[in-house]
Amino acid sequence: QVQLVESGGGLVQAGGSLRLSCADSGSSFDINTMGWYRQPPGKQRDRVATITGGGITNYADSVKGRFTISRDNAKNTVYLQMNSLKPEDTAVYYCNRVRRPLPWGRGTQVTVSS
Repeated sequence: QVQLVESGGGLVQAGGSLRLSCADSGSSFDINTMGWYRQPPGKQRDRVATITGGGITNYADSVKGRFTISRDNAKNTVYLQMNSLKPEDTAVYYCNRVRRPLPWGRGTQVTVSS
């Protein structure tokens, strides 16, 4: 069964950093555009960053300049480096393929205290 497994979340103070990882057990990972998404408490899930198979990135305005998405195609893994974290970044973070989403993983909780 194809799975997405996110990890790396935690509790951090405002201004701190975290690095999230997402392992994709499906095939053809290297040709798929991957995205990181987040769902704050009581709100909808929104996409915050994407990266194409060739490494072209795009970011939501709310995270631009603070978050960096990257990938290692040899490891079927996508990363999200999050710097200068703010309390409003608190959410459950998920990854998925952008065009043909897989079943969602459990996500990883990120909590930023003020």
